[in-house]
Amino acid sequence: MMKKNKLILCDLDGTLFDTTKVNFYSYKEALNEINYDMDYDFFIEECYGKHYKEFLLKMGLNENEMEIVHKIKKNTYNRYLNVAKINTHLFNILESLKKEYHIALVTTASQKNSKEILDFFNKRELFELIIAAEDVENKKPNPEGFIKAMNYFSIKPEETLIFEDSDVGIEAAIKSKANIFKVEIFWFKKEGKLWKYLQL
Repeated sequence: MMKKNKLILCDLDGTLFDTTKVNFYSYKEALNEINYDMDYDFFIEECYGKHYKEFLLKMGLNENEMEIVHKIKKNTYNRYLNVAKINTHLFNILESLKKEYHIALVTTASQKNSKEILDFFNKRELFELIIAAEDVENKKPNPEGFIKAMNYFSIKPEETLIFEDSDVGIEAAIKSKANIFKVEIFWFKKEGKLWKYLQL
């Protein structure tokens, strides 16, 4: 077997999958449980791609309420996975490179939710390592997660490719000194209509 001396690190939300509605519905349900509410526009503008404590604090929740909401959200997330969309183009690239590169996931999502969506789309075995929110002390834009993954495989930044979509993720990737590929918006065809989706 060929020895791998290169590494690919991928973000999850907005990079491998479009999970906007998955996260919105699960957070909305969780907030409703403690008599809070959130509309979709607010979620897109203030919440998506950010750590839950950051945006729940803005909504006026205290520490205890934030933890209750986050726990409920994690437990309801898998009920909405049917509205997630997969970035087929990026997964095709990963499949073509997996013999040469170690492949790992570095995300601000939880281990539980990360594994649930990978299992839902039957993609979990592609990733040799998952570094999630609970595995680091410092969230993106701090590069801790990326650096931790590089250290795990003993791969240098110059031999590492990072796929990211968000501003905080890109900032973290730049700080890690690895090579960066930004995932952007594109349009895909479904049922004869054009839909907005993600591509490289």
